[in-house]
Amino acid sequence: MTDLFSDPHFADATGGVADFPATVAAALARIDAIQPLTYARTRNHIDGAVSRVSPYLTHGFVDVPQVIERLSQRCALAPEDKIVFELAWREYFHHLWRHWGDDIFESRRPPPAAHYAPAMPQDVVEGRTGVPVIDQAVRTLYRTGYLHNHARMWLASYVVHLRKTDWRAGAMWMYRHLLDGDLASNTLSWQWVAGTLTGKPYLFNAENVERYAPQWTSRDTVLDAGYDALDQLARHGGDCGPHSLRAGAIGEPPVGAVLDPDNWSMPQDDEVWLMHPWSLGCPPQGRVIGWIEPSFHERFAWNEARWQFVLTRMREACDGIVVGDAKALHRQLGGVRLMTMQTHNPGYREAIAEAGMLAEPVARQFDDPPRAMPSFTRFWQSVAPKAEVGRPWHR
Repeated sequence: MTDLFSDPHFADATGGVADFPATVAAALARIDAIQPLTYARTRNHIDGAVSRVSPYLTHGFVDVPQVIERLSQRCALAPEDKIVFELAWREYFHHLWRHWGDDIFESRRPPPAAHYAPAMPQDVVEGRTGVPVIDQAVRTLYRTGYLHNHARMWLASYVVHLRKTDWRAGAMWMYRHLLDGDLASNTLSWQWVAGTLTGKPYLFNAENVERYAPQWTSRDTVLDAGYDALDQLARHGGDCGPHSLRAGAIGEPPVGAVLDPDNWSMPQDDEVWLMHPWSLGCPPQGRVIGWIEPSFHERFAWNEARWQFVLTRMREACDGIVVGDAKALHRQLGGVRLMTMQTHNPGYREAIAEAGMLAEPVARQFDDPPRAMPSFTRFWQSVAPKAEVGRPWHR
């Protein structure tokens, strides 16, 4: 795998390493580092050659068609390539979000067990369950704001099925600390693991951990069991509790606060582009104002690191930042025409409509079927492009 951190876009001002610089250049460097064949071969391993482009996709530095187009300039991509397949999952979850709206936050099917706790176990939050794979995943999440997809699935499965925690509590806790926290992808992934999306719970065991993350081996814990036994625990067992509390607790990163609005002069332009947190890519020419809609962030909190990531980009790209709903925007910006990027995120979605903004649709690589596809397989069968000889399939 290309050493991402030897690239100058990934060095901070002191010569150290910043994993996710809030720049478009860093997003493009991530894409340029992807090796599709190596990705396909190693992506399931914790130390595999994953793309780590997800924070930039979530926050709109780049979109899925841009990733595929840029990759295709140096690689002969086909729809069956794993990197394409995984990008399609992101668009599938957004397809469901468009159709289901806020219903993605409710279980689509009954969970496998009868009772779940409404809050996260404190020993999980503090990374001291005594189960190495869980404690290391929590520490990695807090330290980097990023988790390999396998680690996310393991952590979610442990929290829901072995600690009997409502998947919504786990999803909101993880979302709070992910730089790439995407409401559709995160929420529906937790539902998929919980079994409330498909009807089948996702389970893993110590053997699975040893195969893909040997450095996090978790033998002689509750995970050291066969799948039949784990399925019984998921359906009929109680909270398995921590394996051991000998590990030292770590502090959960604090939640960040919505910033105060800037003091800046009223724009004299006829048009203003509002850059919200999911449209941090290259804006159109003209006046650009950052926009924070506080009701969203009161409902879906971010930790301080994510706020820093978003606001660093806004400070670089915008003439100022406005905080408020549709009425506040009209008071602050007067009668100028407001333009922005579409988003399904609650609060922002309603304010865009109420303020009469001209909203540019988010670019998609794959078609968005007119009715909700019940599974990714059905979605993929419906939208997967057919490669033609002599003609690239990508847009």
